[in-house]
Amino acid sequence: MSRKYFGTDGVRGRVGQSPITPDFVMRLGYAAGRVLLGECAMPGGERPQVLIGKDTRLSGYMLESALEAGFCAAGVDVCLVGPLPTPAVAYLTRALRLQAGIVISASHNPYYDNGIKFFSAQGTKLPDVIERAIEEQIDQPITCVPAADLGRVRRIEDARGRYIEFCKSTFPNDLDLRGLKIVVDCAHGAAYHTAPSVFHELGAEVVSIGVQPNGLNINDACGATAPQTLVQAVLANGADLGIALDGDADRIQMVDARGNLYDGDQLLYAIVRSRARLAPVKGVAGTLMTNLALEHALSRMGVPFGRAAVGDRYVVEMLNEKGWLYGGENSGHILALDRHTTGDGTVAGLQVLASLREAGGDLQGLLGDLVLYPQKLINVPMSKGFPWQSDARIAAGLADVEARMNGRGRVLLRASGTEPLLRVMVEGEEAGEVLAMAEHLARIVRQAVEEG
Repeated sequence: MSRKYFGTDGVRGRVGQSPITPDFVMRLGYAAGRVLLGECAMPGGERPQVLIGKDTRLSGYMLESALEAGFCAAGVDVCLVGPLPTPAVAYLTRALRLQAGIVISASHNPYYDNGIKFFSAQGTKLPDVIERAIEEQIDQPITCVPAADLGRVRRIEDARGRYIEFCKSTFPNDLDLRGLKIVVDCAHGAAYHTAPSVFHELGAEVVSIGVQPNGLNINDACGATAPQTLVQAVLANGADLGIALDGDADRIQMVDARGNLYDGDQLLYAIVRSRARLAPVKGVAGTLMTNLALEHALSRMGVPFGRAAVGDRYVVEMLNEKGWLYGGENSGHILALDRHTTGDGTVAGLQVLASLREAGGDLQGLLGDLVLYPQKLINVPMSKGFPWQSDARIAAGLADVEARMNGRGRVLLRASGTEPLLRVMVEGEEAGEVLAMAEHLARIVRQAVEEG
């Protein structure tokens, strides 16, 4: 059975439009609660407990209330933590031995979007089979357990402090960040009151930007999706490094003192290269979007590499299947399963900083011989359900570009799992050719979509 509501990373869309409406989200909470009741054998008749966190979007208050009502009607207790990074919810769900964690966030999207994503009791994304079970329940009528069995709600007052201490625990005890001036851009998102404290408490001088959320400015010309703001701040402040997170703080980009920007592929390689000095690295998982240069660089190190479908949940699945620890996406999701169960921008940044402290030098030095191939990504708006995979014009355009590239790179078309877009990606050895081929293919796709 294909999923009707769940995408690559939970349920996401425009606020006020299906499925991100109060009535649907209440039904989603109720359905998830019913599935939890069937999945969890609680001792002594205890009710399952879930944790709900959110980012800083104004719509989070409305959706939080709807989710809370749905879970309580199903007989599930709810713990609220307010605005907190997505990986913090994953950590607290596991640390508090709860049955599930829920995050109200649309991650890197603008404020007018929102979404719901789930974590298991182990702090990992829900497997497809559980999401399908929830979908089977969503369209059923909502009933209500007896009044005495309704779920209770409580707030966890020390959630922020618990998460800050967890992040610090992933940094080596014998190292600190004294002497470093770091600009931290929190994208006016969920990490605005956690990430700066983590780096400051480890000894860094921290310049915080993107830490004044108003419910509408999340990801607005700041954070990991607009890293030029960080580049400018690093140069203006004479900082040693810059760290940019996205709205829910599971992505990271970094900037060095010269204003050079480093993406997820480069940061992942820096971590793996550092770890490999201490012990053999069994393998690294990327995605279809991972730069080919990273695969080649890992091969020179003798480290196996595998490509998963796009989405950090699929990277984690591959890591678990193969027994590997490290993986990620060029967008900035970085997995270090020896530190956390999910992608965490703050924790990933700490791993890079630990590598810098251990090796000395700068970010460029950490990368060794890794030089990314030019890659151009163009997003083409596409109506939901457009059959792009069977469109003859798009297929012919794709074949034409692949023939012109003649083995000198890669061409990829894929539908976004979080937005109504078709992503056109071309990667190769020569920047001018890559740009020309990407624009040529994007024009063909755009025309096909417009003409239906």
